[in-house]
Amino acid sequence: MQHLTRMPDHSAEFRRCLVDCDTEQIVKIWKHVAPDQPCPETPEQALICIHMARTAAERMVFRFRAYSHAWLRERGIKSLLPDKLLPRADRMYPKIVSAVGICVASPSNHKTAYHHHVSTALCDIVENFYADGIQDTARIHAAMKEVHDKLRKQR
Repeated sequence: MQHLTRMPDHSAEFRRCLVDCDTEQIVKIWKHVAPDQPCPETPEQALICIHMARTAAERMVFRFRAYSHAWLRERGIKSLLPDKLLPRADRMYPKIVSAVGICVASPSNHKTAYHHHVSTALCDIVENFYADGIQDTARIHAAMKEVHDKLRKQR
């Protein structure tokens, strides 16, 4: 009778690494199972691979897939989550965006050319800050107040 050697099944450990986002162990297994295949060189690359794999894995718990989709999207990396699951994932982990509200009006709520001029000037301030990558609300608010006060004095 011939003795059969059973090859170890690494799928359970791969799955555990995906669930736990274990970058160190997944690289070790990757190098062991597929030594001739390119492997992530840094923990950051391994984490990206894990999140991409989680979005693509049909048998992965959906909340993990949705979280990985949001994680990748935040970093501008393409998610492999199927299109049909995107609305559900986006409801679970909505994209957070910053915004600035500007309202300029008289007590009677009647808008004049002056009010439109002030609104435009305040919008320009915000757009300039955002164009420079500055989203510090305190700085933006202070600059808007300064311009608004200056325009009020010129009136």
